[in-house]
Amino acid sequence: MERKIQSSLNKVSFVSITIATLIAFSLFLQTPKTSIPPSTPQKPRLRFPNSTCDSTPRHYLPLSKKNARLWSSKSWMTQVSSFTEFFTQLYQMRLLKKHSKVLCVSAGAGHEVMALSKMGLENVIGVELIESLPLVSRANPHNLPFFDGAFDVAFSGHLVEALYPMRYAGEMERTVRKGGLCVVVVDECSEEEVKEIARLFRKSWLLGSSNVTLNGRRVTTIIMRHKASD
Repeated sequence: MERKIQSSLNKVSFVSITIATLIAFSLFLQTPKTSIPPSTPQKPRLRFPNSTCDSTPRHYLPLSKKNARLWSSKSWMTQVSSFTEFFTQLYQMRLLKKHSKVLCVSAGAGHEVMALSKMGLENVIGVELIESLPLVSRANPHNLPFFDGAFDVAFSGHLVEALYPMRYAGEMERTVRKGGLCVVVVDECSEEEVKEIARLFRKSWLLGSSNVTLNGRRVTTIIMRHKASD
């Protein structure tokens, strides 16, 4: 009796192993439903892998080549040209000089930094929450990592977008030397609004404002001079 039971169990085990082997082999040959078949047409302008299960290494583009491609684009060159024209006006007003140390706060990808550098200024630093090397380094505009009075000019086109505008303005002001300039660009605004923005800079006095075109939009430039004494 025991022999019959053992024989039956052996047969069941053999059949189970055979079925499991066939299922495993079938799954190995079958393309998973979560994968895109390699034969699926791909848009030529998109560089996606052949399938979602494709482990082929992606092509790595060095930073220098990425920058060369970006800096040669029409959009980039147009914006740099616009900033160059903007800063040239400050240069002609003798508010900006070749030896000026300039800090660009919230500099984005660095259009203004490149514009100033092309004008011959050798000491230009751009900072942003996300770095964009080699033009822009990472730093918090609300807590700038520079000594007091380290710069002659601090520039920003994003003051009104700051989470804490007064702290943002205070940091720009702190890093500018006594007698230096804080220059901000905002959407075109009234004289009263200019005064309201200037009041954020508690240790500076309003030197002047003007409406200009920058990157295809009308903006107001507000210039403040850091007081020589508190």
